[in-house]
Formats: sequence, structure tokens, C-alpha cells
Amino acid sequence: MKFLFIVQGEGRGHMTQAIALRNMLVKNGHEVGAALVGKSARREIPAFFYEKIQVPVTGFESPNFILDPKNKGLKIADTMLTNLFQYRKFFDNIKEIDRIVAEYQPHVVVNFYDLLAGLYSYFHKRNRHFKYVCIGHQLLLEHTDMQLPEGHDIEKFLLHNNTIISTARSDMNLALSFVPLPDLPEKNIYVVPPLLRRDVLEAVPEDKNFLLGYMVNDGYGEDIMAWHKQNQHISVVCFWDRKGVGQEYSPHENLVFHQLNDVKFLEHMRTCSGYVSTAGFESICEAMYLGKPVMMIPTANHFEQLCNSFDAERAGAGIRHNSFDMSKLVDYLPKHTNNQAAFQAWVDSAEEKFLSLLAD
Repeated sequence: MKFLFIVQGEGRGHMTQAIALRNMLVKNGHEVGAALVGKSARREIPAFFYEKIQVPVTGFESPNFILDPKNKGLKIADTMLTNLFQYRKFFDNIKEIDRIVAEYQPHVVVNFYDLLAGLYSYFHKRNRHFKYVCIGHQLLLEHTDMQLPEGHDIEKFLLHNNTIISTARSDMNLALSFVPLPDLPEKNIYVVPPLLRRDVLEAVPEDKNFLLGYMVNDGYGEDIMAWHKQNQHISVVCFWDRKGVGQEYSPHENLVFHQLNDVKFLEHMRTCSGYVSTAGFESICEAMYLGKPVMMIPTANHFEQLCNSFDAERAGAGIRHNSFDMSKLVDYLPKHTNNQAAFQAWVDSAEEKFLSLLAD
């Protein structure tokens, strides 16, 4: 079967999921013709994605978040208005998606939770006759067994509607989950394990006595620097995508920031003592697979990440906190209960599960 991927470019998680699925499909005799990546002016498609996906990549501007002046939290109202005013550009990009789909003639279009892909499906699916499948941990928030944080009614409404648009005319919604949950065919939801790359599955964990950090918005780097000034005896390595700085930036001893690099990040994940994250799904899964305790600090006003942090804590990943006070993680490390074996068994069932759903 021939597949085409449409990938949300916010953060690294959807891209590493696409790489993992591409390798899984090709290994079993299928073809991925191309990958389209929704991006924004403030983010570049990382070099590792071009290298690892091994298919032609086309970037297109897609609705994205607007950040506060400190480049940390989300500005929800500004995000909605800014994206609304760009509707003409987005509809032109939907036409470009249709042109590429027409060129490659895929049997299956897989959407890694990009909003424009859902709009494309709504307007053009009937004309192209492809199977449309959506993949994302966000889809799990529609599951009846999910326990969402109290309150946040507006955020819940917005995220729910974002999911409705992204899954428009979907034939199947594959909800990535930290733990097994029952499928809900009546809601078109099928629960699947995380999609982790072979490099993660084959990594051998070590502990080299340092903390690893990753923040999807580089403004949180200032918080880590402020904390580390008072804790310079602790070795910390972080990854970000800040523009205007070199590949490595060290504001003082025992603290280094690297530009986002897939190989370097995985090597540091493999060898760290614990991991600090802005509660993105994918890197938490990598940490859990390698048995690394996690502290999650959801990006301000990012309801999806708040949900991730609650769900991951229940799954045994680690602890939640509201700031980059890494002392909390240091204190937690000796108390962590390792749930690695059960999580690895769930992740290792992914290939059989995905092939049965996608290639049937």
C-alpha cells in the first residue's frame, strides 16, 4: 500500500512518530511517498527529520500557537485571531496539499494531528478516494476513560473542536496512549502504543549523573539558567531551538544548551539520571522506555500539555510541577518507582497493532 504523511510541525514529537511509522511500514513492504509538514515562521523543520524520514518533504504554513513576549506561554486569543486573519493563505495551502496528494495517489493519508490536514480531508476527500487516518495522543482526550483536569472549560472546548476539525471525515482515529485502554469503535477511537523510533528501542540505558531538559519554547531556558545559578554543582544539559545562538551555549559551568539534534538528544536521554520536560508526549515516552524519571512542567496556557502531565503521572512517569525548579526532580529521583518493564511491553506491541489497523 502507498501512504502519504501530513505532520504537525509544532515540537518534535509528531515528527519522530512519523519517522517511526515510516520505518515500520517500509519494513513490512509498504511505501511512504512523501511527507508534508505544517510549520510556522518561528520554527524551522529540523534537519534530522529530512534525514530520517527518507521521503520528499514539503513544508507548508499551518495554524500555530502565538507565544507571550517572553517566548514561554501561549496567548490563546492572539493565536485564534492571528490564524483567522491568515485564512486565505491557509486555503491556498490546502490546494497545495491536494496537488501533492493528486500527484502521489496514496491509498492512505496519515495525519499526525495537523489542523489543515483535517480541513483538506473535509473539502477534498470525496474527490480523491483515499483512506484518511489520524494519529495523535490528543485523540485520547476524547476517550471516556480519560480523567481530565478539573475546570478549564474554555480550553477543553477549544481542544475538542481542534480535534473535530483535524479528524474531519476520518476513517479511523488512532489514539496514542501511555497505557492500554479499550478501543471505542462507536467513537472511531482505537487505542495504540506510542510510536518510538528503533534507535530508542535499541538504546541501552546508563546513568552518567546529569539532568536532561527539553523545552518546546526556548523562553523557559531563562528559568533553567536562573535556577542553575544557585545549583551549579548539578550538571544539566538542555535542548532548545533558540535562534541566534550557536550549536552549543554554556552560560556557566555545568550547564549546556544544545540546538535540537535528534542523535545528541537520544544519547543524552540514554545516559541522563532524570528528565525535565514541558510535558510533550513523545519525549516522556522515550524517558519511560529507558527507565528515566521525569518532571513535567506544562507550558503556560497549554491545556493539552497539562492533560499529558496528569496522564503521565498516573502512568508512573514521574511528577508534575509548575516551574523549572529542578531541585524537585533531584529530591524525587531516589523515590521513583520504575515501571519500565510494563511500559516496554506495551510499546513493543506497536508494530503488530499498527499494521493490523493501517494495512488491512
